Amino acid sequence: MPQRALNTPICRDCDGFATAAITIGTRLADGTRATLTVTCPACKGTGHARASRKQEVHA
Repeated sequence: MPQRALNTPICRDCDGFATAAITIGTRLADGTRATLTVTCPACKGTGHARASRKQEVHA
């Protein structure tokens, strides 16, 4: 029997790509590019959104 996958909502700010490597334009001594690693501030680098709270309705 197949197992069900967990339904974890993807972060709407980064679409699941929580970390990006950005080149700063310079090269290191070994020829590779110097990069900065930046994480999504909304999901804190997890790629998943938090479970949303259900809205309460008062009559």
